[in-house]
Amino acid sequence: MTTHNMLIAPDFSPERFAGWHMLNTLIQKRANINMHLNMPAAHAEQEDIIAQGDIQVIYANPFDAATLIREQGYRAVARPIGKSDEMVIAAASNGEIGSLEHVATGMTVAMANNRDVKLIGLRLLEAVDIMEPDLSWDITETYQAAARKVIKGEAQVGFFLAEIFHSFSRLTKAQLSVLIESDLADISHVLLVKEGFAGSQVLMDAILNLHKDEDGKEVLTELGMAQGFEAMSEEDGEFMIDLMETLLD
Repeated sequence: MTTHNMLIAPDFSPERFAGWHMLNTLIQKRANINMHLNMPAAHAEQEDIIAQGDIQVIYANPFDAATLIREQGYRAVARPIGKSDEMVIAAASNGEIGSLEHVATGMTVAMANNRDVKLIGLRLLEAVDIMEPDLSWDITETYQAAARKVIKGEAQVGFFLAEIFHSFSRLTKAQLSVLIESDLADISHVLLVKEGFAGSQVLMDAILNLHKDEDGKEVLTELGMAQGFEAMSEEDGEFMIDLMETLLD
């Protein structure tokens, strides 16, 4: 039996790691396909794996999804219900930055290499007249590393995917102060399949029906997606791409 490849974008909290392996095991069983799970540790590794051209299924962040759909022959087929990609801007709780208005030209922002988080964060900073060239950027391997930079004072501000920020330990969160959290609702990670992937329909049937039985619900709970997945049309994908392009403008 042919082995296919699924890649999970690296921007998820570590507590979800086991959930993705559980999902892959259950999907293989229910769709009767062999699927190898690729879980890159960083965005650069993700790009290297995709560039090799043998990835049939990708769980992608919305920024990468736009490029993959427009340029690399993927199509959006599903997204998690009620799980939008929100982001948090935070500073050290014992520092001098107590509100968004205190963010100033010349400061350093620590963040993982997640471009949609950066775009949303920059949109939020427009309210205080701060633009991308006004800041220095310290790109870390993980959001946990970005948090350490902010706590140590090596960066004045951190940009975080909200789910990951809220999964930090109580000790870490106690040392960080939330300046603002986005509330966009319409932008989320999406499940993409490569055009021509013969197993796409059986895969989708398995994904969309996970919420209907106890084994599937257990996997969804592990992933923090209790409501399961909903199907996406081509129009849904184009609408989200348009939203991302609006953030870029």
